[in-house]
Amino acid sequence: MANVEQLLKRRDDATRTHLEQYAPVWIVDQKVIEEDEAVQFNVVFQHKLYGWVNRRYRYDGFNDVLYHKGQRVISEDEAVAIQSGEPYIAAVVNDVPNSYGG
Repeated sequence: MANVEQLLKRRDDATRTHLEQYAPVWIVDQKVIEEDEAVQFNVVFQHKLYGWVNRRYRYDGFNDVLYHKGQRVISEDEAVAIQSGEPYIAAVVNDVPNSYGG
């Protein structure tokens, strides 16, 4: 079993390519589940169709798979409070023309 640092690095490698299209993205909650070699985490970003969303993912380190576990729309006030922190993935421009709509 990988240690926590290695697991988070593998999660980052698998996650960044998917989440870059939504940048800037903030991680707002993260739970490492060592016995399952997994990380469950929530990210917040502005989706081009839904507005500000809080989306949950689970990274399965054993199988190197990222699972989308659902999302909820958040208020503009919640989004403003989150934006005061450092983003997980920063972007100069947050409108990617060919981003995936899902």
